[in-house]
Amino acid sequence: MKIALLVSDNLWPGFDDQREDVFEYDEEIATLTPAFAAQGLELIPIRWREAAERAPDFAAMLPLMVWDYFEGNEAAFLSEMAKAEQVTKLFNPFDVLKWNANKTYLDELEAAGAPVIQTMTVERVTESNVARAFDELQTDCLVIKPQIGGGAWRQVLYKKGDPFPAKADLPPEAALIQDFLPSVKQEGEYSFLYFGGAFSHAVQKQAKPGDYRIQSLYGGTETTYTPSRAERETARSVLDCLDFTPLYARVDLLRGRDGKLKLIELEMLEPYLYLPHAAVDETGLNEGAKLFAQSLKKRLK
Repeated sequence: MKIALLVSDNLWPGFDDQREDVFEYDEEIATLTPAFAAQGLELIPIRWREAAERAPDFAAMLPLMVWDYFEGNEAAFLSEMAKAEQVTKLFNPFDVLKWNANKTYLDELEAAGAPVIQTMTVERVTESNVARAFDELQTDCLVIKPQIGGGAWRQVLYKKGDPFPAKADLPPEAALIQDFLPSVKQEGEYSFLYFGGAFSHAVQKQAKPGDYRIQSLYGGTETTYTPSRAERETARSVLDCLDFTPLYARVDLLRGRDGKLKLIELEMLEPYLYLPHAAVDETGLNEGAKLFAQSLKKRLK
């Protein structure tokens, strides 16, 4: 069975303005391909903009590497995914992608009991609502990020009393304003990976000295992490708030001021999977990639 791995133009080979972290795309394809092949699945990268047109050729489509959908392309991306799902299976399904594309889903997860980082949602960023956020969140340092965004795009760290950020640096439209947790600099961020609802592996991501952004694009690094039982239970509790089981999900957590892990993001659209930090079996296959492929095959029967 042919499986399409949907890719953004800024990762596509030969694109004039490729992302600097394109190596993560190369690594992920190289790791997933043999694990999928072992399950009789042929993984084929295609541009997400061709998904609807090429949907009849595939048993399923995975929008894992669509790392430009948030750069003003969300309407076109979601339209393309809706059309593709009329023809073939989409994982995660369109309704999940649409819900997960807008980070206001954090409000719903918090209402369902998830331990979400303190967050205020606004339709646009203004000096007055940022001032209100300092008061409501009881902090003197904020992270301001787009409601539809990723990879720290148009994200700002703003300390009370500093000059207000330039409009070009701030989220272009609706935003989340969050308490800045010092633990991101001291301890870093954790990611827990799940396939078919089963835990696969975890990583600890740390920013380079002097920064707080943990993405490799900004000099961040990752190490394999073995979570405690309590940490596993916290991550699992986030997925338990859902009324469905995603094919793939990444739970991103930061240590809160109370010492407990807090949800910063639940990625079910285009998460980088950190597969180099999963175990490898006796045949050389990546255990995370293998669990992913096995979970997908079950859903295609």
